This record gives sequence, C-alpha cells and structure tokens, in this order.
Amino acid sequence: MKSQSPQNPVEQQPLGGLAVPLGSSEPRSSGRRVPLGRIREMSLTEMAYRGQQEATKLIERFTPAASYSEAQALLADRAPALATAAAARGWLRDTAPQRFFAGLQEAAALDALHDRLPDEYRDLVAGVTDIVVGRSFDLLGYRQLSFGDPIDWHLDPVWTRRSPLVHWSQINTLDPAVVGDSKIVWELNRHQWVVRLAQAWALTGDERYAEAAVSSIDAWLEANPPGIGINWASSLEVAYRLISWSWTLLLLRDMPALSGEWVMKVLAAIYTHASHVRKYLSYYFSPNTHLTGEALGLFYAGVLVREFHDAARWRELGARILTVESRRQITADGVHFEQSTCYHRYSVEIYLHFLLLAARNNIPVPPAMADCVRQMVDFLLTVRQPDGSIPPIGDADGGALLPLSPRSPSDCRAVFATAAAMFERTDFAWAAGGPMPDVLWLLGTDGLRAFDALQPAAPTGPASRVFPAGGYAILRNAWDRTAHQMIVDIGPLGCPVSAGHGHADLLSIQCAIFGEPCLVDAGNYCYTTQTEWRDFFRSTAAHNTVVVDGQSQSEPAGPFGWHSRPRVRLREWHSTPGLDFIDAEHDAFSHRGDRVVHRRRVLFVKPRYWIVVDDIAGTSRHQVNLTFQFAPMQVTLGPNRWARAQTPNGHVLWVGPFTSAPVRTVLRCGELRPIRGWIAPDYGQREPAPTLIYSVNAALPWRVLTLLLPDAQALSSPPAVRLLYDEQGLPAGLLFERSGESVRVDERAVLIETE
Repeated sequence: MKSQSPQNPVEQQPLGGLAVPLGSSEPRSSGRRVPLGRIREMSLTEMAYRGQQEATKLIERFTPAASYSEAQALLADRAPALATAAAARGWLRDTAPQRFFAGLQEAAALDALHDRLPDEYRDLVAGVTDIVVGRSFDLLGYRQLSFGDPIDWHLDPVWTRRSPLVHWSQINTLDPAVVGDSKIVWELNRHQWVVRLAQAWALTGDERYAEAAVSSIDAWLEANPPGIGINWASSLEVAYRLISWSWTLLLLRDMPALSGEWVMKVLAAIYTHASHVRKYLSYYFSPNTHLTGEALGLFYAGVLVREFHDAARWRELGARILTVESRRQITADGVHFEQSTCYHRYSVEIYLHFLLLAARNNIPVPPAMADCVRQMVDFLLTVRQPDGSIPPIGDADGGALLPLSPRSPSDCRAVFATAAAMFERTDFAWAAGGPMPDVLWLLGTDGLRAFDALQPAAPTGPASRVFPAGGYAILRNAWDRTAHQMIVDIGPLGCPVSAGHGHADLLSIQCAIFGEPCLVDAGNYCYTTQTEWRDFFRSTAAHNTVVVDGQSQSEPAGPFGWHSRPRVRLREWHSTPGLDFIDAEHDAFSHRGDRVVHRRRVLFVKPRYWIVVDDIAGTSRHQVNLTFQFAPMQVTLGPNRWARAQTPNGHVLWVGPFTSAPVRTVLRCGELRPIRGWIAPDYGQREPAPTLIYSVNAALPWRVLTLLLPDAQALSSPPAVRLLYDEQGLPAGLLFERSGESVRVDERAVLIETE
C-alpha cells in the first residue's frame, strides 16, 4: 500500500473527485487509548492523520495558552483590515450583514416577527428573562439548571462534577467520575442561549438582554483560555459556539454601547475557534454529524470574515467536506445513515444553513445537494406522526444546530417551514402548519412572502412508503391528523462506519392510532453517566420487537459501540390503497450457537387493523419474548392474553397474540431490577410507561400472529377472533367471527377472504 502524506486527505483533492477517509465513529475522548485491534484496522492515511493530531496536542500542552487580550495583535497578523476598533465596528455594521442570513439585514423581518408571530415572539422573550433574572437554564431535557453566579463554565450541576482546567487532550470526556455528563456542560457552552439574548435585544431594544449577552461572552473568554478545559475537547462544540457568536455579533451590531474593541475580541476568538476546528476535524473520531457540523462552522467563519487570511481555505474546505459527506452520509432515498431521527434532523439543519449561506454569497453548490436535502425533508415528512411530531428512533440528545425559536426535540415545524420557502413545496408548508420564526431569521421577508405564496396541501403521493436504503417502512392509511400509522425498522444497526448512535432495534415497530402515538420507541435517556440506563435504552428489550434468550441483537462495546452490526434483509414490500404488506428478516441471534432467524411480516388492512406475523426459525429450544412498549397510558390485561391500551383521548388499541404454544403475559411499568417499562421523552428525562411482554419457551421454529386493532368505540371487551391453522397444524391466519373475514398467510402470499 502506498504511503500518504499526513496532510489532511480532503484538502488534497478537488471537489469533484474527492474520497473521504472512513474510520470508526468514536466520540472524541482524549483520555482514552485507541484499542490495539482498532490500530490494526487503520490505513496509513488514518495513522498519519492521527499521529499529526497527537503531535499537535503535545506541542500545545507545553506552549503557554494565548490570551484573548491580544486580539489586536492577532488581527494585525491574520486580518489587518479589521485590526482597529473603528474598522471592526464598521465591518460589523456595514459589511457583515450582506454576507449573512437575509433576516438579520432587514428591520422589516423583526417587525414581521412581532406582527405575524406574536406568540413565538412572547415565548422567546419570556425564555431569556429567566436567564437574565434568575440565572437558570433549560438545557436538553433538564429544567431550571443553575451553574452558579458567576457561571461556572466547567460544571455539570446535575452530577455535581467540575472538569479540570488542564489541556483539553488530557480530559476523558466520557468519564463521569471526572466530568459528570459532558453533554450538559457542552450544551451550556454552545452559547445558543446567548443568541436568544441577542434576539431578544434586537426585538425589544431592552439593554438588559444585550448587556447579558456581551458579559456572558466576556466571562466565557476569561474562564476558557484557548485549548484549556473541557470546552475545547469536542471540535463540534467549538464549531457550534463559533456559529452562535457569529449570530450574536450580527444581532448586536446596532447596540449603541457596543465597542469596536469588543468586536475585535470576538473576531479574534472566532479565528481561534476556527483554527482549532481546522486542526482537529473529526475525520476518524466521529465522521458523522460531528464532521459536517465542524465543516459548517468553518464555512461560517470563511464566509462571514473573509478578511482572515485563512478564510478562503476554511470556506473551501467546509464546502468540500459538506459536499462529499452529503453523498456518504445520506442514503439514496434520503435517510441519514446513523439510523436516528434526531441526527437526521441535525443533518437537515446543517445543510439548510449551508445552502442558504452559499446562495447568499454566490458560492456555487452542486445541484445534487439541493436534491439530497429535499429528499431528507421528504423522509421527515413521511416518518412524521399524524399528530405532527417526529418519532424518536435511535439516539437523541435533545439539541439542535441553532434553535432560533423555542421548540421541543420532536417539533420539526421550523425545518418544514424553512424548506417550504426554499424549495416552494406546498406539502412542506402543510407540515409546518404556518410560517415559523426561522423563516424570517434565515430568509427575511422574501422568505415569508415565498411561504405565503404557497397553498399548503397534504402530500399527493402514497401515504405508505418504503425506504429500502434508509431502512424504514411507513404504513399509513391517510395524511390527516386522525390517521393510523406504523413505522417498521428494516435497516441495519446504525451506519456502516460505527453504529454509534443506532439502537439494537431491528424489525421494531411504532404505531399511532387515530393520530395518537401508542406503541413507541423508548427513546434515549443518557450517553455516559449511567451505564445500565444507557445500555437499556438502546437494547432490543426497550423496543417493539423480539428478544431471544434475553439477549440483545448486539452487545454494547462501550457507550458508542457494538460488538456486531447486524442488518435486516427486506424480502418483499407491497402497497395498495387498501393494503400494505412488508416481509423482512434478520439473523442477529445466530451467533448464540444456533442459526436463529427472526422473520417479521406486517399486514395493514387499511384502515382497520394490523397483523404482525413473527416467525422464529432455528433447530433447538429458546426463550422468546415479544415486547410492546406503550406511551404513557392506561394498559390493562383481559381474557385470552388480550391487552387493552387506552390513549389520553380515549381511543383504544387492542393487542392480542395468537399462537399454538402456551404464552406467558407480563405487564410491567417502571421496574428497576431488571429495568423494564421506561421511556425517555428527552435527554436526561425518563418516566415509567407500560411494557407488555409475551413470553414463551419454545422449540423452534415457532410462530405468533399479533393483532393490533384500533377501536374508535373504546369497547370494554376484545374482538371475537380465532386462530386458523394450516394442514400441518401450524398457525396460519385469523378469522374475525363477527364479519366472517379471514386472513391467511403462507410462505409467499397473504389471502384475505370475506364470507
């Protein structure tokens, strides 16, 4: 193999013919050693790149940290045109707005926000008042967090840990005993709440908000010398803070008391941040949304502050990475490869910002990228639940690229509204439910006019759709808010690079009835602080699928790794106006001494019911659990193993298993030993929710048919249904005794007959 230079491999090739290196998606944990087995897998390019980074870290450790008070000297060297207070102030007022998002250049956008979206206006201002008055923060799933006054930028107040003030490469960010939960610390230090302070000043003119934004950045710079402390340990977090400061500068540009010296200090800090990101790009550590987020940060800096000598290099490198990663990270049908709806949304936001900034600055972007982003929003639209929320699938951290308006992690209306205005899509406008503040902040009044020109309409295509490359099938009877919907996971365990954010959820299902989520994904509670909870929420037992012998489809290898990466094989998919059918299988349990294959077929007879057929093939006896995780609601057990689940709005889902073997039925909620019956609605939050488990010790092969029947009348008794058998005496279908309708399944077909 030919040795390559330790230069960044992405920078060696033109945009059109780029090959990005692949590696393990290990979150940056500088205090960990790379396992020997992992070293053996590395290419010469990767070893050279890692070696270069390690050498740079070592040099930094023994070099005195720079001071932000040296801003004038740094700018004189790296951006002479901005090296005086007057020049920096004039640049911010006159030049920078023309390079940034349209909404920040025109005062009419702020007026329109006040007039058209008064509720969102009030929510934003009310939220930042808590920060100014009470020094309390709502971050991730946590509410009213206090980091002290003055703010301790290195503190995790939930786990009461304060990370050490040493060079960032000496901190193991995955060690809760040392840092607590680094996600909590980093969320504070992204300074997205500082952007909200600046927004509030721009909207109200209240000097308290502007002064709080300025003093917060000053305090951060004082407490976080370049390279020192946990807030330099993740290049993604450095990039996100750079993005926040860019917005803050532009929002505060007309503040009367804003000094040119302060603008110079922040510009120097942006330069320091961009240089750090450039040196420590996550090509091999986390080549996923970490890498694309870092690339966007470089693009921000390179576009906004072109006066930096390095700006063109940052801009071109950021654009190049984003272009290549759009082809590598997004499947052919528009799904992000990490098998996580949270990180799919992150990617959409990253690429929307990139497209808008590129267009604003007349930077050409390959047309295929816009098509790719449209496909990504199409997937969000299809997987979106009838109540408008985005279902949790895989890992989620509760964050966002830049939340310009308060929203929950499952709320993608801002994404839909922005995409509607950009791509002139009436179905995206329908999903948004109206213009959102982000349209005005990002696109200005032109964006609002573009949105208003659309006639929102539900998608005209089929309500049911399969994404074979992305790994999902969505079975839906209609697009309205009272529809029934089922999501079937037919993808691999995470992306081919590492599966770090994927869960062991092969062939799991989620369903909503009459518009309400009923069977749900358990979500994601934490990343590193509590291993048993981390492992539970990404285990097979936390998902609506089959567990064999009490084991997951794969065993965790640390908080962001797996010992194996099984995948599903899609056998068949059919969809008609009256019927959906999917057939898929996996052999994730085969390594346990018997070739155990789980085959799941789902039949949706629209809009009345689903039948889930689970076949477990093998040659010996095994313990098989069939799990159903409900959203928080009342679930009771009835006769013949029926379960009755009643939604908050009073609708009922009947769940009934039909099999020839005796089945043990267990209903659990909020158990701790073992952990069962929990969901995580947001990062750091967990709450008990009913879990139904049908359990059998059976000689394989074994089959169970499960009927999921939505009931608008909320009857107290289960439907009259009888199991049908084939000629060999095996379960083969169901007979609805009142209507006489029968549904039969065999190896290749489904037959529905009505008397």
